[in-house]
Amino acid sequence: MNPNSFVSIADITEDEIRHLLERARYFEEHPNSKILDGKVVATLFFEPSTRTRLSFETAVNRLCGRIIGFSDPGSSSTSKGETLKDTIKMVSNYADLIVMRHYLEGAARYATEVTDIPIINAGDGANQHPSQTMLDLYSIYKTQGRLDNLVITLVGDLKYGRTVHSMLQAMKYFKPRFNFVASHELAMPQEYKDFCRAEGIPFTETTDFSADVINQSDIIYMTRVQRERFTDPVEYERVKDLYTLHNAMLAGSKPNLRILHPLPRVNEIDVDVDDNPKAYYFEQARNGLFARQAIITRALGL
Repeated sequence: MNPNSFVSIADITEDEIRHLLERARYFEEHPNSKILDGKVVATLFFEPSTRTRLSFETAVNRLCGRIIGFSDPGSSSTSKGETLKDTIKMVSNYADLIVMRHYLEGAARYATEVTDIPIINAGDGANQHPSQTMLDLYSIYKTQGRLDNLVITLVGDLKYGRTVHSMLQAMKYFKPRFNFVASHELAMPQEYKDFCRAEGIPFTETTDFSADVINQSDIIYMTRVQRERFTDPVEYERVKDLYTLHNAMLAGSKPNLRILHPLPRVNEIDVDVDDNPKAYYFEQARNGLFARQAIITRALGL
């Protein structure tokens, strides 16, 4: 495994997180350079993606690197039965770095075991999404001026939501308090609740997205109920619209509250929230460019 691979947020220390945030701030001030001149980055997306893929590719382009890869596995040799191992080993002959999204949990970790070039996990099933976590942390830091001692409310799909799983692991250094708001079917998995207890992170669980929960929050992190994670369409229809944030619900919220969402949204944030200054999800997506420039340069040892 290349030591610069970025597979899980749990693989890096608090100091490394803070260093990546400082790098992200640098790249926000200096987004264009030739730091990747002569480098080739492969983006292998076995699952659909818009923001993650485009922000990674924009990050490489703005730093004067070259992009190869695919966004549709049907156009690659995987459609002919090529194994993930063979795909990774083949692409490793052509690239200095692989950015990979895959539908199987653990796929990114496995990729690090079959190549010596660094791997960046752009999402593996319902498991981890560490680059999203870095842009989330950067967004929180920019809007709150700190990462420490915040009340963070996670809403929606906490069972399959890889973004919230990664955030829990990253925030262990910063003394947060969490509210988990989800239906019983989409509640935070036991392993992540056990993680919070082991790390001394206080949390509450509720099915009620109440005014009390909203008004105590510094960050509200809304998530989409992911149709693609359900094998039973009836179950999906039952839970998909349980939580929707409307502008009127923010009337008593704290002045510093910011609303985040990894996007895309469906019905979980009403469009009447978009013009509220507490809505930050589009700026959050923009921050992905700078966070991913920081991650790419770290992976390449630059």
